Amino acid sequence: MKYIHEILDDLKITDALPVSGCPVKPGGWNKVNILALGDVGMTMLTGLLLLGGDVISDIGIMDIRLENLERLEMEMNQVGYPFGIKSLPPVHIVTEDTLFDCDLMIFCASKGIPPLESDITDVRMAQLEANRKIIAHYAGLARTAEYKGMIAVVSDPVDNLAAAFLDSSGLEPWQIHGYGLGVMNKRAEYYANRIASGEYPLSDGASVTPEVREKAALYASEGRAYGPHGKDLVIANSIDNYDEEFSCILTDLAVKANIRVRDLGFKPYIAPALSSAAIPILLTLRGEWHYGSIYFGSRECGAFLGIRNRMTADGWEYEDIPLPETLYERIKRAYINLCKIR
Repeated sequence: MKYIHEILDDLKITDALPVSGCPVKPGGWNKVNILALGDVGMTMLTGLLLLGGDVISDIGIMDIRLENLERLEMEMNQVGYPFGIKSLPPVHIVTEDTLFDCDLMIFCASKGIPPLESDITDVRMAQLEANRKIIAHYAGLARTAEYKGMIAVVSDPVDNLAAAFLDSSGLEPWQIHGYGLGVMNKRAEYYANRIASGEYPLSDGASVTPEVREKAALYASEGRAYGPHGKDLVIANSIDNYDEEFSCILTDLAVKANIRVRDLGFKPYIAPALSSAAIPILLTLRGEWHYGSIYFGSRECGAFLGIRNRMTADGWEYEDIPLPETLYERIKRAYINLCKIR
C-alpha cells in the first residue's frame, strides 16, 4: 500500500511548498467576487446565491459585458423568499479596482471554447493557451493588490490554470484552489449507478454481469476521484475493493461524459458549474470535505492535483489514506503529466 504524500518522495522533491495557510474564514462570513459571467459563471452564481447564505455575506460580479452585469445585478437581487423567511446574499457590480477587495475571488473567465461542431476531443486543453493570457493579467492585478484572500480557479483546464496563476501572481499555493474534480466524481457516480442497476450496457448492448454490477455499486460509498478535470483523470471504483479494469472503464465514461452532451447539441456547463464550482466552493467555505485541487511540489516543480480535501483554520487538509499500489501509480502518473504542462 502507498500514500499520496509518497509521490513527492518518489520524485525526489524535497523542498515542497506548504499548504498550511488559511485565506478564508471557514464557517464564517466571506465576501465573494466572481470574474466573468458566461454560462458557467451565471449558473455557479445562481447556486452560490441560493445555497450560500450561511457563509457568503455578499457577491460581487464583474464581466466585460456591462449590459450582462446590469441585468444580473437586477435579476439576482430579485431572487428570494417571500415574507422575509430567509435572506440571500446581495449581489453588486465590481470593477478591476475592487475585484480583489474580497475573501474569495472566483476566476471563471474563458476564451477559445471550441464550437459544438468541432472535432477536438480534449476541449479543455484546447483552451489552455488562450486562457493563460487572461490568467496572467489578473494574476498581475492580484500581485499588485498584495491579495491575502483565496483564488478559486474554475476555468478550463483548471489544474494548469491554477498553476499559471501561482506562477504569475506570487501568491502562496494555499491561496489558490482548483475546482474541476467535483463533476468528474459525479459523472463517475452517475454511470456507476446506472451500471449497478443494469440500465447501462458496457458494450454492444450486452447485459452487465452481477459481478460488474457489484463492482459498480461500490462507488457511491467507497469510490474516489483523483487528478485533473480531463484525460488524466483517475477514478477508483473502491478504495477497499479496488478493481483496476473496471475503474479504468468508469474513468473513460467520466472523461467522455462531456462529449456525449456536446453530441446532443448542447454545451455541458450545468453540472460542472454546480458540482465542480458552486457546491465544492461552499463546502470549502464551510470547512467541509469536497473535491478540489491542492498544490503539491516546489516552486519550480509541482502541480495542482485533484483530491478529496477540506479547508481548516490551519490550512488545507487532504485525505492521505493507504492506496493499492496500482491505483497509486495511476495517480502518480497523472501528477507527473500535470507537472509537464505548467
